[in-house]
Amino acid sequence: MNINYPNVRPNLVGDFPEIHPTALIDPSAQIIGNVKIGPNVFVAPLAVIRSDEPGPDGRVMPIILEEEANIQDGVIMHSHGGQELIIGPRTSVAHGVAIHGPLRTGEGCFLAMRSTLYHVDLEGYVWVGMNATIMNVTLVSHTYVPAGSVVRSNQDITELRIVSGKERAYMENVLSAANRLREDYRRMRGMGS
Repeated sequence: MNINYPNVRPNLVGDFPEIHPTALIDPSAQIIGNVKIGPNVFVAPLAVIRSDEPGPDGRVMPIILEEEANIQDGVIMHSHGGQELIIGPRTSVAHGVAIHGPLRTGEGCFLAMRSTLYHVDLEGYVWVGMNATIMNVTLVSHTYVPAGSVVRSNQDITELRIVSGKERAYMENVLSAANRLREDYRRMRGMGS
C-alpha cells in the first residue's frame, strides 16, 4: 500500500515505501525510500526510517519492519548503501534508539532507550540495555546486554548472560502496551481494528 502523505515519500532513485494497511505510522514520523512495513507495525512520533543510499550497483536495499514491530519515539534507522536493515517480528525498539545497518534482529528482541547498534546480527529475544552500544557482532538468542555496555568483539560477548524470566515478561509487556496503543490510535482515526 502506497500512502500519499508528506511524511511518506520516495528516495532519490524512486523507491517508495510499502506500508501494510494494518500498520500505524504517526504523521510526524518520516518514512523515506525503500522501506517495507509489515502488518500491525507501530511507528511512533518523530521516528526516522530512511532507506536512500544506493550500493555499488545503484540499488537501494530495503529497511524491513516485520509483523508487530514496535518503533518508538525518536528512533533513527538508516543503512550503508547495498546493505539491508531488518527488524524482526514483535521486536520493540525503544525511545531514541539509533540503528545503522547492516543489521538484522530476530523475533521478540528488545532494544532499550538510547541504545546504538551498527553492523549487528541479533538472534531472537535479545535484550539490549539502555545506552548500550553494540557493533560488528552477532548475539545468540536470549542474550542480555546490560545498560551502558559496549559490545564490539567476541571477547565482550563472553561476559554477557541470558535474559531472565522477569526480563522476558517485561519485553512482552512492552510489546503488548505498544499493540494496545496502535489499536487505540487506529480506532481514533477511524481505521477499525
